[in-house]
Amino acid sequence: ITDEMKTNLMRTAYNMIIYEALDFTVGLFDANGDTISIGLGLPMFIRGLSDAIKAKLAFYGHEGIEPGDILLTNDSYIMGSHLNHMIFTLPIYWQGEIVAFASSMAHWQDVGGVLGGVTRDIYSEGLQLPIVKIYKKGEQDRELTEIIRTNVRFPSLAMGDFRAQIAAIKTGEKRFLELLGRYGKETVADSIQHIYQQSERLARANVATIPDGVYEAESFMDDDGVSIGKHIEIKVRVIVRGEEMTIDLSEVSRQVGGYYNSGATAGRSAAEVAFKCVTSPLWLPINHGSFLPLTIDLPPGRVISATKPAATRWWMTIPMTVVDTIFKALAQAIPERVVAGHHADLCSAGTYGVHPRTGKFFFGMIGPGGGGWGAKHNSDGMNDVICLNDGDTHNGPVEASEAKSPLVIEELSLIQDSGGAGQFRGGLGLHRPIRTLVPAAFNTQTERTQCGPWGLFEGQEGVANRVYVRRADGSIVQPPNGKLVNCELGAGDVYVVDSGGGGGFGNPLQRPSEQVLADVCAGYISAESARRDYGVVVDGDPFELDEQGTAELRKKGA
Repeated sequence: ITDEMKTNLMRTAYNMIIYEALDFTVGLFDANGDTISIGLGLPMFIRGLSDAIKAKLAFYGHEGIEPGDILLTNDSYIMGSHLNHMIFTLPIYWQGEIVAFASSMAHWQDVGGVLGGVTRDIYSEGLQLPIVKIYKKGEQDRELTEIIRTNVRFPSLAMGDFRAQIAAIKTGEKRFLELLGRYGKETVADSIQHIYQQSERLARANVATIPDGVYEAESFMDDDGVSIGKHIEIKVRVIVRGEEMTIDLSEVSRQVGGYYNSGATAGRSAAEVAFKCVTSPLWLPINHGSFLPLTIDLPPGRVISATKPAATRWWMTIPMTVVDTIFKALAQAIPERVVAGHHADLCSAGTYGVHPRTGKFFFGMIGPGGGGWGAKHNSDGMNDVICLNDGDTHNGPVEASEAKSPLVIEELSLIQDSGGAGQFRGGLGLHRPIRTLVPAAFNTQTERTQCGPWGLFEGQEGVANRVYVRRADGSIVQPPNGKLVNCELGAGDVYVVDSGGGGGFGNPLQRPSEQVLADVCAGYISAESARRDYGVVVDGDPFELDEQGTAELRKKGA
């Protein structure tokens, strides 16, 4: 059912960020708001819908909701993310009783707010909708709809996405009612409980295979975009006792003055994503029972459990480094189930302005680029793959992006030597120069330009993310971090967002020399890196392996 909901939303949405990038999720939930199944687009949405439904139930109560009502909110501190995410929820009635909910969360391209990248509180970030009934007894509330329409820059696109989300949740309602009609309420309810119980048993069994202990790790973010150069500390502790795991996030940095905060749902989601990956990554559907062996310690007021009025525009960035850091902690206990560090950022950027030919306002939004993932105990990291927490997110097709915005994507290429060396090599990052055809303001909020993707078990660090502007006259603008805000670009200027590589896994000297040669021939690593990092001598044209030179060099490095 959730797959059909997901397909219908993709087919009817108006904005590329939904139908191409897949920045949305849909789901079915029981009468308490617990997850039955989600058609996941982004792993970081693993918790947002359930928490939002429970908040709506706390606000109205079952008795305050009627058939035909559709509940809406984009409250950042309820769902954990930014105001662009609209959550529609439809109660599903059977014989006069709420038996389930169908819900959808999707990213709207614009919800008002300041255009500049720097925000210091939630009020500057756009339209805030508390929990409201956008439909009452089946009738759309025209006044609330007009408030929404009036406060967005692209009302026709917003209303198209509005209708698409309504269609998705009505699909969920229709199919769930068909299920009840076919099997009966009791059988369906028993089946859902069975799924919860089975998922819990499987998760507990996998936690029990992890050695008991306390595992800790730390990392950091560049800064919050306001206090430039002041790192944001990420410290995690994982406690395993028998069949239960506690992920302690209480020592993650306090909420910050800039725009990298997120609500507590995002922090809990980060913990659940990591837990799911190490206990039951392939077991579907993702549901409430999968997380019953997990306890999350996350007090309010942290950068991933921020309270109002903290700015949350770039909410998604820090949680993915939290996931990476949890893996880093657990590497001590279960090296075969974790990965080395990855580039951990969307590496997205955008321009805006008024097109001189049409006189119309435009967004020159380029979808997220992939980067290098960390290597595992038995395989190299993946090249140019979207960051972990954004999962199914796609990059936008070059042709579609250029057709919708006055820009040219000059090149998409893997960055040689960006993956950390190791017995298993880290994945490679992406070089992406983009030329603007008209004057525009440029914004990017790229992180992790200073905390490179770490290696594990003697694996080396991958290259960090990088941002710069190359002017038409050849001069370079290089920020101290990965953030450029309202940077004025002239026609012909090029902005470049280079995503980082992934960390390596294991000692590079243990990588078979034939694989190193293959990497050099493919252009993944240079002959210099082969010699320096792997102790492998490759020369000639075409490249050939110098076996004697390699043996001597590796003997010296051993």
